Amino acid sequence: MIFREATRQDLPAVLALLADEDSVVDPARVVIGEAHERAFAAIEADPRNEVLVLTDGAGGAGGAGEVVLGCLQLTYIPGLGQNGQERALVEAVRIRADRRGAGLGADLMRLAAERARERGCGLIQLTSNKRRTAAHRFYERLGFARSHEGFKLHLEP
Repeated sequence: MIFREATRQDLPAVLALLADEDSVVDPARVVIGEAHERAFAAIEADPRNEVLVLTDGAGGAGGAGEVVLGCLQLTYIPGLGQNGQERALVEAVRIRADRRGAGLGADLMRLAAERARERGCGLIQLTSNKRRTAAHRFYERLGFARSHEGFKLHLEP
């Protein structure tokens, strides 16, 4: 397995993972819109954001035939709390539907935590849709605590 920053070449596979968490979506069938391109370019250019992938390593990092097995986005947030330490926000955690149950998700989250710790973050936080009860059990097994209640407000354009 290889854990690395995503490249533009990984975008179809990452979007395939995000498209449907209950089945495997062929990355070749994913439509990449202009908004996706802009978002990925912005993440790539921002030192406080990164999309990370876990791959099978076939053909070497980024090699032809390499399969993206999982992904997540890390955003590093400076703050005055926690003695001024940064915190890492984890978003868009996905493991391919046909590869779940083998510990890949735990590996991906451990590697992300290691990366955040090396950066000096004091904590990792995430939100998860209330309907994703299996994901909640997964995060609790990894040591995450339900310490806050989250709120979202969708903004109309």
